[in-house]
Amino acid sequence: MLKDITLGQYFSGDSFLHNLDPRIKIILVVIYAVTVFLAKNLFSLLFLLLTALILTAISGISFKVVLKSIKPVMILLVFTAVINIFLTSTDADPIFHWQFIKIYRQGIINAIFMVVRILSLITGTSVLLTYTTSPISLTDGLERLLSPLKKIKVPVHEFAMMMTIALRFIPTLLEETDKIISAQKARGAGFDSGGIVKKAKAFLPILIPLFISAFRRADELACAMECRCYRGDEGRTRMKVLKLRATDVVTLLLGIIFVIAVFFFNSIPTDLSI
Repeated sequence: MLKDITLGQYFSGDSFLHNLDPRIKIILVVIYAVTVFLAKNLFSLLFLLLTALILTAISGISFKVVLKSIKPVMILLVFTAVINIFLTSTDADPIFHWQFIKIYRQGIINAIFMVVRILSLITGTSVLLTYTTSPISLTDGLERLLSPLKKIKVPVHEFAMMMTIALRFIPTLLEETDKIISAQKARGAGFDSGGIVKKAKAFLPILIPLFISAFRRADELACAMECRCYRGDEGRTRMKVLKLRATDVVTLLLGIIFVIAVFFFNSIPTDLSI
């Protein structure tokens, strides 16, 4: 399961999304994330799914990688669907009624909408940002976008650096966790037997070496940055200076059109809406 988590990983490539300015990608991710929750009917929902598939195809990233990123959140998806199905109540007659359990048509619709929204959000934001943007580009883009906050003494560079390092260390820590689990299994530890409580207790011995490894890596990273004379934003230069191109501006305009299209689809009358 840990190997299936691709959050924070960067897949190098030469696609259109890979070459897009990181500032534009961050803005588009915010637009996309907000628009996902503005979808109110079947047409806008299908439009979101189509957009996520198109972004994946443009990025050149295998659909298998995207599907792997969805597997770790299956429990969340099932839990969300169950909550919406069983806790949604309306004045209409239930389509299923057994003792105190009532399932309404609107509850099923809400469950479908929430599951598709989460899937679209995970797929779209991952393909737009983390999968196609290197950590350094992500740091530069985030810092440039937040640069106006420097006027009020906000440590923008340090904030952007911490966010990027935290995101970059997710796959590293997952890989370290997988190694620790394999080492524990080689010593006879069991993680698959017993009930939930026993399984939870079996994972406790993993936390201590994982914390030690995380702090050791953080100390090594700090020493490496100091050895390279890193002193924060003061006097820092960049090998690649971010410059907006015509394709970046056109892509941003397409993002605005995307929002308008979702509002248009929301206005189309349909029985499948929330």
